[in-house]
Amino acid sequence: MKVVTRTLTFSTRGNCDLIDITAEVAREVSNSGLKDGILTIFVTGSTAGLTTIEYESGLISDFKNMWERHVPRDMTYQHDLKWGDGNGYSHVRASLQGASFTVPFNDNKLTLGTWQQIVLVDFDNRPRSRNIVLQLLGE
Repeated sequence: MKVVTRTLTFSTRGNCDLIDITAEVAREVSNSGLKDGILTIFVTGSTAGLTTIEYESGLISDFKNMWERHVPRDMTYQHDLKWGDGNGYSHVRASLQGASFTVPFNDNKLTLGTWQQIVLVDFDNRPRSRNIVLQLLGE
């Protein structure tokens, strides 16, 4: 077994910005020197998350609307009262979404479904630079 670690950086717009990062992640898996194994993908920071989705305009809109219904921006958050930065909702959304998940790979290719893309979600209330850590375990 071998471990390979890579970092990708993306600029985001905030406000539930969804970025399809599948191609960049797949390229790192392909270039890792590993044939078969698992990839753990992790976003650093407490106001962003990762998931898979069919990356198309209808679902992107549905996804954003779901967050507004369940963790709305326009309510009082204790975090905002303490720190005054207005992004309490983004911390709650990110904690519910999750910062990491695992994807198997075979023959240097991610084993994603046909309509399944890896997306970075930036919940913060401003643009950010986001680091994604990829850790591959395989042979």
